[in-house]
Amino acid sequence: MGHGPPEPGPAPPVAGIAPVAGTHTLNAVDVQVGQPQVGQRLTLRIEDLAFGGEGVGRADGFVVFVPFVAVGETVEVEITERKAHYARARLLRVLEPSPDRVDPACAHYGRCGGCQYQHLRYDAQLRVKHKQVTDLLQRIGGIDPSVVQPVVPCPRPYGYRNRIMVRSQSNKPERRMNVGFLRWDCGLVEDVRECKIAEPEINEQLQHVRAHPPPKSGLKVVLRLPPADWVVPPDSFFQNNFHLLPELVRTVREAVTRSGARYLVDLYCGVGFFALELAGCVQRFIGVEYDRRAVTAARENARQRNITNGSFLAGRVEEWLPQILQEMPAGQSVFLVDPPRKGLTPEAVQMLLQARPRALIYVSCHPATLARDLKALRDDGSYELVRVTPLDMFPQTQHAECVAELHRQGLSSE
Repeated sequence: MGHGPPEPGPAPPVAGIAPVAGTHTLNAVDVQVGQPQVGQRLTLRIEDLAFGGEGVGRADGFVVFVPFVAVGETVEVEITERKAHYARARLLRVLEPSPDRVDPACAHYGRCGGCQYQHLRYDAQLRVKHKQVTDLLQRIGGIDPSVVQPVVPCPRPYGYRNRIMVRSQSNKPERRMNVGFLRWDCGLVEDVRECKIAEPEINEQLQHVRAHPPPKSGLKVVLRLPPADWVVPPDSFFQNNFHLLPELVRTVREAVTRSGARYLVDLYCGVGFFALELAGCVQRFIGVEYDRRAVTAARENARQRNITNGSFLAGRVEEWLPQILQEMPAGQSVFLVDPPRKGLTPEAVQMLLQARPRALIYVSCHPATLARDLKALRDDGSYELVRVTPLDMFPQTQHAECVAELHRQGLSSE
């Protein structure tokens, strides 16, 4: 997002995306001997899409990553970076397009760093994400692929985000302020007129910011559509996709029901969303959150819903857990965790293993850290991973939400 050097060759049909060639010559390659060099042009066959969205090709066995491609495509690329064991390249032309390739909806696609998959049919995106989640869980966590369920699709693949953050950057040649997102290939800001994956109301807010831009470069502006009937402080977390949220709740609710638990402990509960949505599944619940403003909001959200079979505690989980386990025996409790992208800390993993709840439900927005944490939770044999359900909360992007369900091994009715 910004002003990068123009791409050589014919102008693409959509700015930033390489054109699909009508004809090709597969031997039209500058050099394919030894490791590729920066600036070298190659013809590659795309074998896979790595987590993060880049395609994987090989030049004489040497791995080359290329964005904005599809599996099975033959493409012409230019090497932009070379490391000891891999290289990166930019897409010049698609010589043999995949049947899964479509025209991206956004004029900024290919420069903006927000989306990675707009060039793929939506059903192909779901297949890609299922494979990526499965591969990560198997490679990092040693997890049997059969536990991974089909990806739950989003009913609205565009226009779904209820929150975006744009940045300002001075555009000196044009004497104006760019407002938008960071480009995928550099630190410049792409001047975004419309975000196709954002809610219409968010784009209305974006037009206001563009008409009245921040006074200087480097400032961030959060545009947000608040959820109806929920109290959420400005800096507190809420899911970014209202349209698939009912399916996420249903998935977690079914996991709680399967656990057979009488009690729910919602760790890192934020404004109480999951605890309150699941309150009817259990006799009693407790939510714990360090952010006191979020706890105040959670209590107000409970009051507005007349939910009285639970409570919210402000403070560190480690400090409250001994008291919680006195009130809610571990063998009759299900613990729910929904950590940030970095996942659980090693201390939190050990805390969960020592608490030994009947079941664990882990909601994750980063499959790689989920795989790492699931491995740690299963290493001593205490827990069996029953299923992992991916949900496409972030269509057109590399990201996927997952709900993992673990049951304690050898647990009798307590």
